[in-house]
Amino acid sequence: MKTRREFLRVAGFSAAALAGAAAQEIGRPAPQASSRRIRLAVVGGGFGATFHWHEHPNCVVSAVTDLYAVRRQKLREAYRCDSVYDSLEDMLKKRNDLDAVAIFSGAPDHAKHVAMCMQRGLHVISAVPACQSLEEAQQLKELKEKTGLKYMMAESSYYRAGCIYARSLFRQAGFGDLFYSEVEYYHDFPPAQLLADKRSLWYHPDGAKSWRQGLPPMQYPTHSLGYVTGVTGERIASVSCLGWGADHPFYREKKNQYGNPLSNEFALMQTDRGHMVRCNVFWNVVANGEQARWFGEKGSLYMEVPGVSADTWHARKGKPAPKKLPDYLDSAMLPPTMRHASGHGGSAVFITAEFINALIDNREPECNLYDSLAMTVPGIVAHQSALRNGEQLEVPRFDRKS
Repeated sequence: MKTRREFLRVAGFSAAALAGAAAQEIGRPAPQASSRRIRLAVVGGGFGATFHWHEHPNCVVSAVTDLYAVRRQKLREAYRCDSVYDSLEDMLKKRNDLDAVAIFSGAPDHAKHVAMCMQRGLHVISAVPACQSLEEAQQLKELKEKTGLKYMMAESSYYRAGCIYARSLFRQAGFGDLFYSEVEYYHDFPPAQLLADKRSLWYHPDGAKSWRQGLPPMQYPTHSLGYVTGVTGERIASVSCLGWGADHPFYREKKNQYGNPLSNEFALMQTDRGHMVRCNVFWNVVANGEQARWFGEKGSLYMEVPGVSADTWHARKGKPAPKKLPDYLDSAMLPPTMRHASGHGGSAVFITAEFINALIDNREPECNLYDSLAMTVPGIVAHQSALRNGEQLEVPRFDRKS
């Protein structure tokens, strides 16, 4: 592997050199010739039914559960598992042969459900975000350090091709000093006239309002901040946030379960290395998806926006150059049975493989608890800033003390 000085001597940051560097830094390879199989339970038949646990040679889905029958059936069919339970509590009471649990319940329940599983000695992978309050963040940190169990957050932005490429360039010093990032997550909610359709994400199968209705945008920040912590490893030190509320039934007169008036939130953040971040999370917007741009003294990378622009590299010499990213599916971290396209921008197979690989290798996974809290907690503080008209607030850190 080249040193920083050697890498910066590569003439003009050629496409071949950059692609080669990026291809080196995908993740740790899958375990070799291990006969161990992780006995996994999957909680939540919405997003939780979209992963590929049953395709990993070292994993078997041993139990599935959801509160709703239609979602239980979805899990049963997705993972070909007939050990089906009506609730997480029921499953934990009746099963003592599990190794790990995949938590894909609603966002407000993640920290509680993770704690229930770790208190029973089970490793956990959780949907995003890790928690909804600073108190929950502290509880998760204490539980992790008390039990020593493995925790991973299933952050899709971390394994999108543009983020893998940016992370690889950063580790090879391709940006020089990466001083500014723009990170965004856009997820438009349905217009008021379509709310009668209760088959959408904003309702449970029984027609009750789901946790998504009224959720403060910055309480769901990880699809944006994954492009900061997931590229440079930095922590957010301070934040100033502004918000705007749509004239929509979810937010009008704060008539939602969170008492939240804001549908879109915009934050300016500073990292512990003195770098700048502009972070957007919008629920009412004519746009969609996770995207980022990274600006460095040697070069800058614009992540692809589907239907609008390609991944583009900007260097001091020459014109901006659209880039064809490496085929990360041909990665040693993926077992051959999992080298295929998957959901959420291709991230699902990588998330699946990394969690199981880490358990087999007895190591901490990528997007471990400390990184996950670093992607989650700044958003919690940002929303408080927005409610205080943009007051700049310090962001507490929940890293392991050295």
